[in-house]
Amino acid sequence: MRRDIFQAIADPTRRAIIALIALQAMTPNAIADNFNTSRQAVSKHLRILTECELVRQEQQGREIYYSLEIEKMKEIDKWLEQYRKIWEDRFSQLDQLLITIKNSEK
Repeated sequence: MRRDIFQAIADPTRRAIIALIALQAMTPNAIADNFNTSRQAVSKHLRILTECELVRQEQQGREIYYSLEIEKMKEIDKWLEQYRKIWEDRFSQLDQLLITIKNSEK
């Protein structure tokens, strides 16, 4: 079953993994050390993130390192951008309303 990136980031553990490897590439064992769960559970999350191309694997000697695929994260940002514009407009309207109320109280 092919998942999309939004299904991948819907899980809080996968979002936490993304936050960890955004800073530096890590092995599955190093990632698992940050969670109160089994290495197998972390591997399952990494497999889903890899399927969705949010992380990439790089073999270094006997270890596999996982790192964040920044370009794929831009798809999430692009989708959010349409909503960011809406809420920024609403905050601007709220700012104007608060200024109007404040000025009318003087």
